[in-house]
Amino acid sequence: MGWQSTFKIYRPFFVRLATIASIPGPSFELCRLTLYGCYMRQTHNTPQNPVRLIAVSNRTAVDPNARAGGLAVALWDSLKSTNGLWVGWSGKVKDFPSLTPTKVTDDGVDFALCDMSKPQYEGFYLNYANSILWPLFHNRLDLVNFDLHNFAPYQETNRQFAKAVEDNANSEDFIWVHDYHFFLIAHELRKNGWTGEIGFFLHIPFPAPDVFRALPEAALMGRALCDYDIIGLQTSTDVINLKRYLVEDCGGKEVGEEDVLVFGRTVTLRHCPIGIDAKNFRKAALGKPAKKAAKKLRRFLGGRKQIIGVDRMDYSKGLPQRFEAVSKLFDHFPETRGVTSFMQIAPPSRSIVDEYVQLRERLDGLCGRINGDYGDLDWIPIRYLARPYERAEIAGLYAMSDVCLVTPLQDGMNLVAKEFIAAQDESDPGVLILSQFAGAAEQMKEALIVNPYDTEAVAQTLHKALNMPLEERQARWKALHKTVDTQDINWWRNRFFAPRGFTQSVPKIAT
Repeated sequence: MGWQSTFKIYRPFFVRLATIASIPGPSFELCRLTLYGCYMRQTHNTPQNPVRLIAVSNRTAVDPNARAGGLAVALWDSLKSTNGLWVGWSGKVKDFPSLTPTKVTDDGVDFALCDMSKPQYEGFYLNYANSILWPLFHNRLDLVNFDLHNFAPYQETNRQFAKAVEDNANSEDFIWVHDYHFFLIAHELRKNGWTGEIGFFLHIPFPAPDVFRALPEAALMGRALCDYDIIGLQTSTDVINLKRYLVEDCGGKEVGEEDVLVFGRTVTLRHCPIGIDAKNFRKAALGKPAKKAAKKLRRFLGGRKQIIGVDRMDYSKGLPQRFEAVSKLFDHFPETRGVTSFMQIAPPSRSIVDEYVQLRERLDGLCGRINGDYGDLDWIPIRYLARPYERAEIAGLYAMSDVCLVTPLQDGMNLVAKEFIAAQDESDPGVLILSQFAGAAEQMKEALIVNPYDTEAVAQTLHKALNMPLEERQARWKALHKTVDTQDINWWRNRFFAPRGFTQSVPKIAT
């Protein structure tokens, strides 16, 4: 091997070492560890020498029906090709939490499934994760239920899942932890002497430091995050927010574009917007189940234009504001009555949490009022379906819709926007209306971007979308489709792993 090839391989080591050495007073030991870490990443974690992937998430894809979309699509090939392991909740609530996970193997992938007790499920999942972390990270401090605050079940569950990892992995494996349920996994592993690499991806937004500090355990959580080697975040704003917190509150120092030196460790913060399996979603939109669902809806519409919204029933999705905007469309533009219908699919989630019960009641009331005010004998303004539908059926409904309303008040990404674009017919595509507060807006600038709180403006944008000329619709769709198709779920996975030598190059994000 010539010196040029040698330098090319080892260049990342020297760049990182030189960056750290430029910080006043760096220790020799820190420089030595940094160089050794870079060496191990480059020589051992290459496409030619893949390590085993260990995935950790609250839900797994042990059910084959759960492998058609979402996180499973990104993880499955990597898990299979490395004889990987997926650690997660079994979905079972028992008298006692499991001391050891249940082992299952399917299609070349191992699963380690942990049971929870009822008090653990309530304390960890319902109370701390979803009544405190979820609203706080979505900038809804008004909805954080501090009366339910009890950190112990969250700690204990993270400890339980960390032990399941530790008992089934070795230090050469790459551990990839997902989402807000498991901020503490790396910290628990490091306490027990774990030296292998651990990555984390946050699917929801990371709030501004002032909001994050409202969490009673903010300092502990921030310290725990620093035990990860790489943290992936959905948007550049999320990266800025976390970096600010690590610098301002944890004494970190920026060492390059992505790295922060904090608590004696180098943590990589990487902008990794998650994508979808665009090609397979388009295939689903052309399949028999999709066409059957579309035919049923077409029969009901009778030639009317269709606006669609698809969301979990969650206060972060802005559904009451969306219903109000649709009401104003029919009020301000009477010509849309009788010739345009809005369909909202909103399967309930966390239906025993008070805030979600109240949201359901509010939506029920809004739908009844709007249909009562504007409906006619042969026309229903809003079709509100509070139940889940199969992925293939949803694809068919997207394909025949003229407009898609994606208007969350705050969202990490929102894959509905990308699925709608993937499902469209290029000869006559629909129009995407997208909230400026959805993570997807950073990538999908050719959508009609709106402020979901401004229901008057959303109504005006709906009218514009319904009357948009074909040429403009095609131009917008073409640009959006290029982004959705190229920055897909595999691109996301490769982008996350690129800093650790799992891919040959780092793809750029479209701007």
